[in-house]
Amino acid sequence: NSEVNTRRVKNVEQCFGSSGQPLVEFGRVLVGEGVLIKMCRKGPKQRQFFLFNDILVYGNILIAKKRYNKQNLIDLASCCIEDLVDDTQVRNGWLIRTPLKSFAVYAATATEKKEWMMHMQRSVHDLRIKNKKCDPPSLAAVWIPDSEAALCMSCGRTQFSLLQRRHHCRACGNVICRSCSSHSLKISNLKKGPVRVCDQCFVKLSSVEYNDVKERNRREELEREGGEKEKSDSSAESDDELTNDDY
Repeated sequence: NSEVNTRRVKNVEQCFGSSGQPLVEFGRVLVGEGVLIKMCRKGPKQRQFFLFNDILVYGNILIAKKRYNKQNLIDLASCCIEDLVDDTQVRNGWLIRTPLKSFAVYAATATEKKEWMMHMQRSVHDLRIKNKKCDPPSLAAVWIPDSEAALCMSCGRTQFSLLQRRHHCRACGNVICRSCSSHSLKISNLKKGPVRVCDQCFVKLSSVEYNDVKERNRREELEREGGEKEKSDSSAESDDELTNDDY
């Protein structure tokens, strides 16, 4: 019933309040909804998901089934669904991947996972046939959660702390230290300017020899250290001259 569906879509729209985008559109159908665990940068978080026949909407839960915020919309036409194999830590998960953002979600049961994946894959398939679209050529990397990396995943030496911050490579999603991510590159599917990448991805994506990059970084670091030392020595000499001449 179209009237019933319109009311359901309108209800979802109202649950996000004025901070959310309008959701009622001609032909849009609410396929299903539910709470899933989304793997965020800071760890697993409960999120409310709404699957429509053309978009996936999710947000933070303020009051269950009544109020949500931080609405996010994903165009299913550019979405890919990938299964995740269960392990000893997490179960019933799959990947939601798009050119702009990719992440893992987890259902409470295997049955719930199967239903979610089936409906999502069917919606993506039907939408691509309707719009005559193919799979997106490039997809955003899935970020490794901070909690899964005590050490830099590139050099394996830097231990993260309040002073040694974690960074994410936008190309591979690994958690890396500052020293191993001193480069930026423009990644076409992210539709932004140059973004942080790890040294390995920089070499691979820009076709620059790894040793040349490391050598250039080493020379630049030595030049910076030399410049800082020279500046420090110069300041010290000026202070001495000021003391001797004026006092």
